[in-house]
Amino acid sequence: MMGKPVWWDDAIVFLESDEIIGPVVSKYNQEYLSGKGDIFSTFVRSVVGQQISVIAADSIWNRLEKFVGGISPENISKFSPAELATCGLTKPKSEYIHGIANDSSHFLSPDWDKLTDAEINKHLTQFRGIGPWTSEMIMIFALLRPDIFSIGDLGLIKAVQLLVPDAVTKNDVLKVSERWAPYRTAASWYLWRMLDPIPVEY
Repeated sequence: MMGKPVWWDDAIVFLESDEIIGPVVSKYNQEYLSGKGDIFSTFVRSVVGQQISVIAADSIWNRLEKFVGGISPENISKFSPAELATCGLTKPKSEYIHGIANDSSHFLSPDWDKLTDAEINKHLTQFRGIGPWTSEMIMIFALLRPDIFSIGDLGLIKAVQLLVPDAVTKNDVLKVSERWAPYRTAASWYLWRMLDPIPVEY
């Protein structure tokens, strides 16, 4: 899906009425998540960004994109994992990206609109290199599913704890996030936004 999610305006109305996240949403309510319509690119960007800073991830992404001539399964497949690693990727990350590029027809085969979030997660996590967090980033940024909250994301945990200091554990954070269903994707976007001057995108 591309552009602003069809459900975004409804999400803003819903979230602005919430006493915890409402002020954050009101501050940034002219901004929104925007889908780029490219699942493979979002997957690669998510893998690149795993466990490193935004600045480092952007640097590696830019080098990789220039090196292969644009992020696509066809372009990635032209190079070996070792060649991809010269862009700054770790050996495992370069192997994950190369492996899925070579199996892209299976990776991209589902009729996504007919699957539940759980079914999408089951499909994505069968591929080596995709865990729950990467799967959730794909569902948020490429598939624009409305109710995704990634408890494996340190930024989301930090943001919730800033708003609700009593949310000490991951279970506490998850419990807080439930108040934002069925629009936890939008809530996540605004939580990231309150931490970073540049909107998060994958």
